[in-house]
Amino acid sequence: MTTKTHQFQAEVSQLLHLVTHSLYSNSEVFLRELVSNASDACDKLRFEGLNNPDLYENQSDLAIQISFDKKAKTLTITDNGIGLTQADAIEHLGTIAKSGTKDFMSKLSGDEKNDAQMIGQFGVGFYSGFIVADKITVESRRAGVPVSEGVRWISNGTGDFEVQTIARELRGTSVILHLRDTAEEYLNAWKIKQTVAKYSDHISLPIKMLKEEWQESEQEGQPGQMVTTDELETINSASALWSRAKKDVSDEQYTEFYKQISHDFAAPLLWTHNRVEGATEYTQLLYIPAQAPQDLFYRDRQSGLKLYVKRVFIMDDADNLLPAYLRFVKGVIDSADLPLNVSRELLQESRDVRAIREGNTRRILSSLEQLANSDDAADQEKYRQFYTEFGAVLKEGLGEDAVNKDKIAQLLRFASSTHDNIERSLAAYKAAMPEAQKTIYYITADSLNAAKNSPQLELFRKKGIEVLLMSERIDEWAVNYLTEFDGTPMQNIAKGAVDLGDLEDEAEKQAAVAAAEQLKPLLDKLQEALKDVAKEVRVTTRLVDSAACLVVGDKDLTPQLAKMLKQMGQELPDSKPILEINPEHALIKKLDTTSQFDDWAHVIFDQALLSEGSLPADPAAYLKRVNALLLG
Repeated sequence: MTTKTHQFQAEVSQLLHLVTHSLYSNSEVFLRELVSNASDACDKLRFEGLNNPDLYENQSDLAIQISFDKKAKTLTITDNGIGLTQADAIEHLGTIAKSGTKDFMSKLSGDEKNDAQMIGQFGVGFYSGFIVADKITVESRRAGVPVSEGVRWISNGTGDFEVQTIARELRGTSVILHLRDTAEEYLNAWKIKQTVAKYSDHISLPIKMLKEEWQESEQEGQPGQMVTTDELETINSASALWSRAKKDVSDEQYTEFYKQISHDFAAPLLWTHNRVEGATEYTQLLYIPAQAPQDLFYRDRQSGLKLYVKRVFIMDDADNLLPAYLRFVKGVIDSADLPLNVSRELLQESRDVRAIREGNTRRILSSLEQLANSDDAADQEKYRQFYTEFGAVLKEGLGEDAVNKDKIAQLLRFASSTHDNIERSLAAYKAAMPEAQKTIYYITADSLNAAKNSPQLELFRKKGIEVLLMSERIDEWAVNYLTEFDGTPMQNIAKGAVDLGDLEDEAEKQAAVAAAEQLKPLLDKLQEALKDVAKEVRVTTRLVDSAACLVVGDKDLTPQLAKMLKQMGQELPDSKPILEINPEHALIKKLDTTSQFDDWAHVIFDQALLSEGSLPADPAAYLKRVNALLLG
């Protein structure tokens, strides 16, 4: 027998160090994770067996068996699923094969509770076995591989592991935990049954153990004892949780099932469980997590729902069953109509899949709507939590899902010039609008602080007009698809000339026209001085305290959107902003009398840039001008 020693991936070594130092506060979860892995292995055999029945090796009854040996202090979880080759064992048990692993490890904080949740999100449940074991042996043989090509994997959870080639009659995998002295409670049938009932009762495969019976002592006066028989008994319900009636499933069972399919250690925020009947029949069990996964925005991240057809597992991460902007949703779809040999390619073309996708989307959006509109304080807090975690992703739907755009718009929340917290809905904004206001006003900026302090807000604050503050990167893109809400147009106050319509009286309008005519020579002079950086210089009524601000034309890109597109590698045509000046500001009035006009003109322009959160094109030149003007 040849033994080879391999080093763990660096991230695994770090992870094992955390696990073996009591990272998990609840040690029982190791059994849930290992039983879940065993169930997945059987699901994969079912799927591959659709096209290759020989993989069953004349043993089609799939099951999981748990056994223990008190003398050897071992606990063994065995499945007769797909199994591992030696290459599989090295790859899957020696590395964390998941996108964003290095980023994940960099975020480990040392906080046991938070780190445990992160580890769950990254799907590394096998290593939880080291919570209770100081050594793990894995023996396996992949279905269809000769008996002589089994594999034994051994590790004590430190820096390396051993791999051996063995002969193994049984198809599938046995995970043998050599328990620590502190974990001997798991050498007890009652404890194992209790843990399985708590965490894994919903597993659709039978989980079996050797039955124990009470045996009276043959010696008079001596107590009897439990003895192990040769008969196997099933210790779980062995029925798919989603196939049960909702009234027969407890909240705790829903929560534990979510943890099993998502590898998340936190409870879900909410779930919805329904059987859909009609032209397309399917069962949906959908969960919204309480926390966003660390890799939510990674391009190569796999997402989607578990797909079953008539309770036969087909695939993980079936991303055709949800739109991309709902990629955080976890759950199971069990279809009665799809063929058992359905592939990812067929999913893209299937009319039934489109119906399921649309049904899932409606269900999730309606569940969020109920939460958002609830009068219950706990529900409102849940929605705030959801929006904090997933609001930015939800906004992607404005551009991706024209059918549900209005529903998505109802769910959006923003800060505003009168509400600091990000909780103002478009409906609430519209309901509070004065009768004369015909437009929903908003402003975009690189940060909430920049939006709050934008000079473009000055006139709106003076008149008591609320302005929505949009400060997430996605806002610049998403708002292009939201030109109106419930029949009311939306306007970016930093684009085009300010137009308050009926909110501005005739005297104010005439004063603005008069000021523009009176200051025309000054405007022409400023235009000449700033011709290289400004598209136009004009008088504005939007400013109260500031000397000037920058805006863009109605059809031009905002600075934030232009910056985002450039960062994405897109080439954009050169465009210049419009400089608007406040005719009542002392600095503007001083321009006619200064001998350093060009310097003042550029300083005013650069200060307008700074006020919107941007830097001058030449910071050194700006400082030089300011210093010269300060010195007189």
